[in-house]
Amino acid sequence: MEEGLLSSKENGIVSERGATFMIWAEMKRLGFLAGPMVAVTLSQFSLQIVSLMMVGHLDELHFSSASIAISFAGVTGFSLLAGMASAQETLSGQAYGARHYDKVGTQTYTAILCLILVCFPISIVWMYVESLLRFVGQDPEISHEAGKFIMWLIPTLFGYASLQPLTRYYQMQSLIPPMLISSGITICFHAMVCWMLVFKSGCGSLGSAGAMGISTWLNVAILGLFMKFSSTCARTRAPISMKMFEGVRAFFAFAVPSALMICLEWWSYELLILLSGLLPNPQLETSVLSVSLNVICTVYAIPTGLASAGSTRISNELGAGRPEGARLSVIALMLFTAVDAIAVSGSLFAGKNLVGCIFSNEKEVQDYIANMAPLLCSSVVVDNIQATLSGVARGCGWQHIGACINLVAFYLFGIPVAAVLSFWWDFRGCGLWIGVLAGAALQTALFGAITACTDWDKRAIEAKERLLEEKPDVEDAIN
Repeated sequence: MEEGLLSSKENGIVSERGATFMIWAEMKRLGFLAGPMVAVTLSQFSLQIVSLMMVGHLDELHFSSASIAISFAGVTGFSLLAGMASAQETLSGQAYGARHYDKVGTQTYTAILCLILVCFPISIVWMYVESLLRFVGQDPEISHEAGKFIMWLIPTLFGYASLQPLTRYYQMQSLIPPMLISSGITICFHAMVCWMLVFKSGCGSLGSAGAMGISTWLNVAILGLFMKFSSTCARTRAPISMKMFEGVRAFFAFAVPSALMICLEWWSYELLILLSGLLPNPQLETSVLSVSLNVICTVYAIPTGLASAGSTRISNELGAGRPEGARLSVIALMLFTAVDAIAVSGSLFAGKNLVGCIFSNEKEVQDYIANMAPLLCSSVVVDNIQATLSGVARGCGWQHIGACINLVAFYLFGIPVAAVLSFWWDFRGCGLWIGVLAGAALQTALFGAITACTDWDKRAIEAKERLLEEKPDVEDAIN
């Protein structure tokens, strides 16, 4: 009997060591994928950061108006396109895992087509931004400058509609080097062109908007040419045909809830910028919250890269019929997230007095941002966790649940709390931020509960059934 107990203990130790080894191996796989994806995400977002930094050294009016314009563009355009493109993280990720390679290329063409069509009504809305901002009570001078700025962002919108599907195309295959190279080239080019257009050409703040469009299309061109001519894309480089129209319905079935899930969260933060324009001293409040939001969005690139790696691994594993592999990816992903949250929040707090200096020459703005540091650090911790859990949701394909969670967390809880703290209790910009932080905390808790209760075997079966439904299309494409 003692021998039996000893054997059982030994088996338990071996089992624990085996589980630890598998988690460590999965963490290395995620790390090799997430590290470059963080750089790619940061490089793409840096176009906006560099443009704002350039405008921030002109004057407070142009900085606040550019902030309003980019926030509005994010709310009505960029967030919608990014959200819709996230449908590929389910469709293309699972198709690649099941070795339906030609489907990945066709779905990319479908996504580009659908997103470009969506850009036309968005562009019409952007033409009337000045009137819309004045209607909601924004400062007339800020509204006028913001209206001009966003008109110059329309070429960026169409470039973004092509860039997002191409990014997902490479991401779902774990082909990170092409994106890393193209993003690196683009950000270096953008810094030079933006500086020239803002300070040397006489275009002022409008030059930064034009530079964003030029740089975005450069990134699209590099990725498109690599897809067409590189041998590494041969398996998934499907020919452009009528097949891409056949996938429109399936794309929108996931694109709409994906867009809602991402947009509802994105809009809540961008709404802070719009509400800040209604506070006393709107130029100061708008500038401070815009800087705070851009700082958070910049460090958000790390959990976004982790989430991209996680959704890729999870969707590939589910498509290949390996539910245990998907569950293992979630565990490894959350361990990475915990380390990142502690490291980034600590670094941000240590450098709280430097953040404002990077974006503005105004001493008042710099001091205000330094006082916001504890709130920003709290947001970093919460956002790290919820971002990676959102990646799990996209990999599994339950974006519709994520959309409901975000609606409840932010719009039925977070935004009302923000309004009460800011306008009733006179917490001003800090009150707005605390409210949305409370919504993010609730969102994180709900996402965590759903993930903990996920039946991975069922998710793998659902992925298999979806791919079997699409199999006739694949066979027709081959024939």
